[in-house]
Amino acid sequence: MTSLADVSITLLVIFMITAPMMTPGIDVNLPRTDASLPHDEEGITVSIKDNKEIYIDNNKVNIDGFEIEIKKIMEGKPPGIIVYLRADEKVDYGYIIDIVGRMRNAGIKELGLVAEIPQE
Repeated sequence: MTSLADVSITLLVIFMITAPMMTPGIDVNLPRTDASLPHDEEGITVSIKDNKEIYIDNNKVNIDGFEIEIKKIMEGKPPGIIVYLRADEKVDYGYIIDIVGRMRNAGIKELGLVAEIPQE
């Protein structure tokens, strides 16, 4: 009979290998920086693709209805939840600032910018 410790260690290794691949969200080409930390906390993810399509988690949103949608989502969440912004590196800086401004107008206080950590 296999010991409980062996089974537990095997499952731990499997979860450690598969956890980074389970990051939800839309596929975007993130900018790279050494200053970025991986985000492990629970939160809402706003993704902006290179063609300026906006997604809240996995739901596509029109820019005109973005503030209304993010407000609706935030109403059902606990206070202090973090919104993570993932933008393709080809997206214009002014467009990203516009989205951040809309988030602030919607009452978002905690905003995290997600970047990819370069592989060594």
